[in-house]
Amino acid sequence: MSSNVESVIARIRAVYGSWNRQTTVAQMRDDWDRLFAMPTEASVTPVLADTVPCAWVRAPGVRTDQVIVYFHGGGFRVGSLRSHGELMARLSAAAGVQVLGVDYRLAPEHRYPAPHQDAESVLRWLGGQGYAGDKLALAGDSAGGGLVLSALLAIRERDGINPAAAFVMSAWTDLAATGASYDTRAEADPIHQRAMIQAMARGFLGPETDPREPQASPLYAKTSHLAGLPPLLLQVGDRETVLSDSEEFARRVQDAGGTARLEIWPEMIHVFQQFPAELAEAVQAIEAGGRFLAGHLRPKSTGEASS
Repeated sequence: MSSNVESVIARIRAVYGSWNRQTTVAQMRDDWDRLFAMPTEASVTPVLADTVPCAWVRAPGVRTDQVIVYFHGGGFRVGSLRSHGELMARLSAAAGVQVLGVDYRLAPEHRYPAPHQDAESVLRWLGGQGYAGDKLALAGDSAGGGLVLSALLAIRERDGINPAAAFVMSAWTDLAATGASYDTRAEADPIHQRAMIQAMARGFLGPETDPREPQASPLYAKTSHLAGLPPLLLQVGDRETVLSDSEEFARRVQDAGGTARLEIWPEMIHVFQQFPAELAEAVQAIEAGGRFLAGHLRPKSTGEASS
């Protein structure tokens, strides 16, 4: 096992291990931001998308006639544009396209479905700005990855908006935490265990929402809805308890006749892409995601077949 991975795990555990029942949500969010935040060469410009705070993240020289909308992870409780700034900047550079990071509302102040409402508002706003079809793609990690998939399902049905493609990392697609990997990867995953995931889901959903509600858990969407999704790239680490979330979602999309490419990265942990300074695999994974999105966003020349 890579010593770099073990170093990353030690950093994550130091943060999680410092939390207890007296730790405030504000402190957790600040700790999370400091864990992941890194300097970036990209320009960051705040913007209000309808009523949702966002930021344009643009690596040098990228095109601005297309956009990748990014939804950060953090279990719907922590995470921000700051914690994911470097990841968004690297994705912008890899795809050659500007990224719009979405600062959606978080629990416990704003429970389900607040983030989903914010996601749909942003996508409708972008549609009004002329970003639709092959000018629009989505990306996200963990809870944000699940939010990407939920938004794709909802926005097509309600508003007729169908982005060109989506790229998700360690996507949380099943808030009920039923996957086999919660058992098979329990010893390998250094942080995320079933009891923790289920508690996080309850804190986000509240007592009245079923964790199998399809909007909250896109794994439970109807097969007929999955068939119309745009091409997907799902990346996940082999040491993750949420491995099944990606495996099962990809399988369901494929069974419905859709396109879902699944990449399982050996020895990698949850959202390993957030550690590009330490992990060469993180850099490679982000570059692969950028190429995937760029391939579906780029204008097609005359006579060129769709992929």
